[in-house]
This record gives sequence, C-alpha cells and structure tokens, in this order.
Amino acid sequence: MSAKLKAGVLGGTGMVGQRFISLLEDHPWFEVAVIAASPRSAGKTYEEAVGGRWKMDTPMPESVKNMVVMDVGEVEKIASSVDLVFSAVDMTKDEIRAIEERYARAEVPVISNNSAHRWTDDVPMVIPEINPEHIEIIKDQRKRLNTKRGFIAVKPNCSIQSYTPALAAWKEYEPVEVVASTYQAISGAGKTFRDWPEMVENVIPYIGGEEEKSEQEPLKIFGHIENGRIIKAQSPIITCQCIRVPVLNGHTASVFVKFRKDPTKEELIEKLVNYKGVPQELSLPSAPKQFIRYMSEDDRPQVKLDVDYERGMGISIGRLRSDTVYDYKFIGLSHNTLRGAAGGAILCAELLKARGYLD
Repeated sequence: MSAKLKAGVLGGTGMVGQRFISLLEDHPWFEVAVIAASPRSAGKTYEEAVGGRWKMDTPMPESVKNMVVMDVGEVEKIASSVDLVFSAVDMTKDEIRAIEERYARAEVPVISNNSAHRWTDDVPMVIPEINPEHIEIIKDQRKRLNTKRGFIAVKPNCSIQSYTPALAAWKEYEPVEVVASTYQAISGAGKTFRDWPEMVENVIPYIGGEEEKSEQEPLKIFGHIENGRIIKAQSPIITCQCIRVPVLNGHTASVFVKFRKDPTKEELIEKLVNYKGVPQELSLPSAPKQFIRYMSEDDRPQVKLDVDYERGMGISIGRLRSDTVYDYKFIGLSHNTLRGAAGGAILCAELLKARGYLD
C-alpha cells in the first residue's frame, strides 16, 4: 500500500464526526488531514472546538487536538488539502446535498454518513458485503457532475443494518414480506444520557423519518443499475416501526419474514454463518472476519454482551424460529455508530480504494 490518503472529516465536532476521527487514528490507508465544521468552530483547535463534548469512550487522539478546525464552507481550500472527505455535517438536507455536491465537483470523493443523497439516482448507497457492484454507478455520476475524480457515495441508515444482512443472506429463498420493529439507541440521535436525561427509564415510540428509511432503503440496496440509475427492488415489502429506547449504543430489531420458497431453520442458519462478501474476500482493514453470526442461546443477542462483536462491525442474529402468521421470526443486533455510521462509511471507502475509485 502506498502512502496514506489524506482524509477530511466534515462535521468533525459532532458525535459521528468524533467517531470518524477515533476510527481513523492509526488507520493503515487513511489519515485525518483536515477537520471542518460550522463557522462557530472554525479557527479554534479541535480540542477547543469540542470542549467538554467529546462523546467517545476512548480519549481524543493526540494527533488532532491541536489541529485548527476549518469552515466546512471553504470547499476549494479544503479540497486542495485532501484526497477524500467523510461527511457527517449537521445541516438541512438541501444544504447537505448542495455542499456534498460542491466537494464532488471540486474533484474530491465524498463518502457520506448523511441521508441527503441516499435517493439520488446515480449515488450508490452501499453495504459493502451486500451490494458492492453499485459503486459502478459512479462512472455515470461523474458524467453528470463533469468530474474525473470527484463523486458521492453514501452508507444507508443505521437501523437497517440489524436485519438487511439476514435478508441478503436468504436471497435465494425469496423473502416477500417483512415486518420489523427496531429498538434504537440514543447515540443514533447523537446523544448520550448526560445530554438527554429524559431518555433514562423511558421509551419514545417515534423517530422522525426513520420508518420510511427502514422500509425503503433496503430496496435500493437490493436494486440494480439500469440506464445510469439505480432502480430499487420491488420486494420484499417491508413495514417497520422505530422506537427509541434507553440504550447508549446498539440497534436491536425484531423481525418477521415470509418467504416465497420453503427453507428449513437449519438452511437459514447455514446461510447466515457462511455469508460473506467482497470485504471479507479482500480482507479490508475494517471488515469483520465473520460478517454475521448466529447465536443459539434463548436470551441472545443482548446489547451489553454482543454489540461490540467484531469491533462493532459484525451483525448478531438470534432467536430464529417458526411463526404462526409469517414463516420465521428472529432478533438482530448491530452497532449503530460503528457498522451503522462511521465504521460503515470507512469500510465503504476501503472498498472504493480497493476498486481504484480513490486513485
């Protein structure tokens, strides 16, 4: 591997930005060269800008403490200093779409944690183990943007990571209907219990916009490229409820599935544990060795015991059993700020690097 690529982190003072910075410390392929945030943070050192709002369990990396934060709007200046950017900006969707496209047009690859471009026809929304072929749409996107190197790629919503991998592993049995309820950690809202005390011993049965994302985003992931667009799949039909629960990290899903074919429980488990993708084949730095594990214990997976499986990049599935209305039901668990956010975006960047899109 040649010298490390210089990465910028847009929105670096927020929780996901902090996670990017933590995960990029000592990364073998990428190094943080620029941190950008809102004008109110610009000109301060990163340590000053974050102040007492560092939310990671690990200490702030020494390498970034004295880095001067730049204004995220200084696109051309930042573009001249980096090879790619990770986007975790906190803006309106219209503002995010505009600024991410400005970076792409400035010939900077943008790997985004944001939802603003997830439904742009020629922007790949990637879980690298499931739909790595979607990055091929970048050549069409570059034609639209009139760029040679710049593009935008996004990772999907954190809530779908706990059940979409299972559906992908079971593709040959043709899932046709899915009912999912997700029980989502407060870090998904960029919060800790210290700054969201109302969540202690509480459940909120609403997360704005989350249910539509959970129902529709898997269909884009399962879709195909046609005439320069990603066409979403028509099945399975997914209906979802999303609930905020008093957990710091970890999204749990309770899922019911109906299949067109008639798999046995043993066949479904075998497909889960043997499922792997390009990240495993290429041994990408952030890739879990075992993408999905099946847990046979009646009371697993549990957030406290299992959320950090494979450094938070693996998926845990348990309680697979026959159902009286649907064919099967199961419980899934994923780490929402690792696999579901910054970690998933970094894995996407590793895939893009391995496939030559960051050269």
